[in-house]
Amino acid sequence: MSAEVVQGRVLAVLRWVVIAGALFATLLPFYYMGLLSFRPIESLLRDPGGLVPQLSELTLEPYRRVLASTQNGGQGFGRLLGNSLLVALMTVALTLLAAIPGSYAIARLRFAGSRVINFLFLAVYLFPAMILAIPLFTAFTMLGLRGQLIGLAIVYVAQTVPVAIYMLRGYFATIPESLEEAGFVDGLTRFQVIRKISLPLAMPSVMSTALYVFMIAWNEFLFALLFMVENRDRWTVSLGLSQLSGSIEVPTTILMAGSVVITVPVIVLYLLAERTLVEGLTAGAEKG
Repeated sequence: MSAEVVQGRVLAVLRWVVIAGALFATLLPFYYMGLLSFRPIESLLRDPGGLVPQLSELTLEPYRRVLASTQNGGQGFGRLLGNSLLVALMTVALTLLAAIPGSYAIARLRFAGSRVINFLFLAVYLFPAMILAIPLFTAFTMLGLRGQLIGLAIVYVAQTVPVAIYMLRGYFATIPESLEEAGFVDGLTRFQVIRKISLPLAMPSVMSTALYVFMIAWNEFLFALLFMVENRDRWTVSLGLSQLSGSIEVPTTILMAGSVVITVPVIVLYLLAERTLVEGLTAGAEKG
């Protein structure tokens, strides 16, 4: 047996060993988190390291206590999920509304200072959040938007628009200009060219940018704490989870259930968006 054949077989085995090790290291924490969220606190105290529990001891009580309203003795995560979803969707919609025409203009239109503006968008995103926190807090207090979900969404839009423009600009720049020129020859206006030609071709990038913006708005904590801490009815899930983790009175099972409740929507959205991305990428390869 030649050395090349032996080397190839060894590398093939090592590849699967590395993949299995990476999956184990990645999935084990999530498995244990989900397991703790279904175990009663008494069982957890008896055997905290058990990875294979009895099916009879699993319960949905931690999830009931997490999702139930505070008036019913729960943690009110049902309302917090609704607040976070509303803020995240508003952020995505407003960000894309500003980023799509802005990124297209930088990628396609020629004007003085376009390169400088492109650099400034990235530079703004690199500013630490704490630098923006104090002026935004002061401005939104004066405008009466502190404690309002729409105000929090506007803050997130200010954070996400620069990076969204930077991400979309690169994709619009890869679209052949000849396709748009053909649209102009057919009598389309600039807006019609964007809507009928450029935007459909850039849909995979738009979807990935929307997912990225959604995750930022869903998980953000600093600005949510600054703007919403005084009004618990308008808290987001990041604030709710922080309260659970900082309380010694909340059992670990409740904390893990809250963590699962926050994580699952993002995972589901990612899986749905991944399918859309693949469909968008392969749609242009089909002959119509």
